[in-house]
Amino acid sequence: MRTFKLTLEYDGTDFNGWQIQANAERTVQAVLEKALSKIFKKKRVIVIGSGRTDKGVHARGQVAHFRVQTLMQPKELLPALNYNLPYDLAVVKVEGADADFHAQLSAKAKTYSYTIFNRPFQSPLERRTSVFFPRKINLKRLRDEAKLLVGKHDFTSFANVDLSRTCDAVRTIHRLDVKKRGDHIVITIEANGFLYKMVRNIVGTLLGVATGRFPAGSVKRMLKAKDRRAAGMAALPQGLCLEEVKY
Repeated sequence: MRTFKLTLEYDGTDFNGWQIQANAERTVQAVLEKALSKIFKKKRVIVIGSGRTDKGVHARGQVAHFRVQTLMQPKELLPALNYNLPYDLAVVKVEGADADFHAQLSAKAKTYSYTIFNRPFQSPLERRTSVFFPRKINLKRLRDEAKLLVGKHDFTSFANVDLSRTCDAVRTIHRLDVKKRGDHIVITIEANGFLYKMVRNIVGTLLGVATGRFPAGSVKRMLKAKDRRAAGMAALPQGLCLEEVKY
């Protein structure tokens, strides 16, 4: 039995997220497993991803692994996989991995980017990979609030899940950058792990402060509250992209 590590790129617009659904809706995992099953002529080849991206969320560096008995080499598997994949999903790299490699459990850090299209009028060309936001954004305030999130904190206020019985909400954000590129504002977050909808909740909250909905310094109060109701609404999914997973 051999372990293969995949690096994936996909446009999440027409996928119902990463994870296979009981109602058989189109997901990244399901489409990938179907292609692998066809290549290896097996009923199912189980693929494990580094994390579950939501419906509409994209990836430039999603990582997954699978195990199978085969003599195929990575350089042979790469074109075979891409031949059997649809237009909105591609395998960027195939590598052999150690038997104990696990795409999710072996991960040390992940990086997400969130792209905001900030001008008074929409662009049809931007609608799939960024979020249109016509209001004026105070970049200084946005950056000042973002700095308050860097470091080790309890992120309960930024998680859309009941954490009382499930897991520890403490995560470490290594960096949180805010850059303006023309009409785009790109927020990049690297952390040792993320809670469910954590990035989108952070972005929604930062935009709330940057547009005056919340006063300056609100992020510090929200962290201390450890209550999802204390923070802002989640930003829309199409601006979010999984950029990289580090091992």
